[in-house]
Amino acid sequence: MGMNGSNTATMTGAWLPGDGTVDLREVPIPSPGPGQVLLRMRASTICGSDLRAIYNGHVGPEPYDDVIAGHEPCGEVVEASPGGRLRTGDRVVVYHIVGCLRCRACRAGSYITCEATFPVKVAYGYQRDGGHAEYLLAEEQSCVPLPDELSFVDGACVACGFGTAYEAVVRAEICGRDAVLVTGLGPVGMAAGLLAKAMGAERVIGYNRSPTRSDLARTLGAVDDVVTPGASPDLVVDEVMELTNGRGVEVALDCSGAAPARSAALRSTRADGRLVLVGEGGGLELDVSEWVIHPQRRIVGSWVTSVPRMEDLLEHLVRWDLHPESTVTARFPLAKAGDAYELASSSGSGKVAIVMDE
Repeated sequence: MGMNGSNTATMTGAWLPGDGTVDLREVPIPSPGPGQVLLRMRASTICGSDLRAIYNGHVGPEPYDDVIAGHEPCGEVVEASPGGRLRTGDRVVVYHIVGCLRCRACRAGSYITCEATFPVKVAYGYQRDGGHAEYLLAEEQSCVPLPDELSFVDGACVACGFGTAYEAVVRAEICGRDAVLVTGLGPVGMAAGLLAKAMGAERVIGYNRSPTRSDLARTLGAVDDVVTPGASPDLVVDEVMELTNGRGVEVALDCSGAAPARSAALRSTRADGRLVLVGEGGGLELDVSEWVIHPQRRIVGSWVTSVPRMEDLLEHLVRWDLHPESTVTARFPLAKAGDAYELASSSGSGKVAIVMDE
């Protein structure tokens, strides 16, 4: 933070021009209006959608409007508007969508499915300034209290990654009777494995193209077994069947967004099994009768999570003594945000965090 020539306090923020680089700029520190708070950022992690839709080119369904990047922020309140529910010093996780608060989805806390469009519905780090900065202007509706037992890095990992994974495992209705397959062992896939085990899954099997991430997932305890990295869809199915006495898993979670992995995940479930699609992009080619209708499998889509579900997850993380920051394999200061994005885009690491005064 610094002072410019007009004695206005400034801060550093990180922008993503879309050419595989990060642009650090000095801008004025914002002031909160009614219903808003100013947060001092403590941690802001990098999401795969940041890499796919912004860092490597401004593409995809989420438009980027030349704002400070980062939609997984966690910090503490330094200034609050009068009459609000938050106070100075409160530790909060930021839900990354701001909704209209009027539609049915918003009234249920699911701002991600808000019926409004831009500029009423916006995302931090996409259409309004995000968490890759020293300070963040946030709406109170976006802020979820962070339990004292969890670190700021834990909270940043919850903001989208673990929240997205938790929504998927809840929709999958995982219980102690279930063997689970996770395809795609990036940060969300590792989170899904850890949460599935916390919810009592009997066994978690993982598949990833990268042997590095397969090994990391096993080391973190996110999976019990891994399928041969980079295996063909048929070989994935064969190995899963071998690990499950020829029956297949009750639940498959695809976090890869890749058509071959999705195909393998679907065919690896047993009759009446459930496939939850989490990873963005790609397609799914399938023989509807043979793979879905006759075995009566269910295919469910799961997109991010809701504010109430995020609050539920934070409570359960404390009860399970599960810390999402275990998936973070590299931390960088804001001044090294370019290095952080370069590492995250390599696809060989776990979660990458930008940390401010941890």
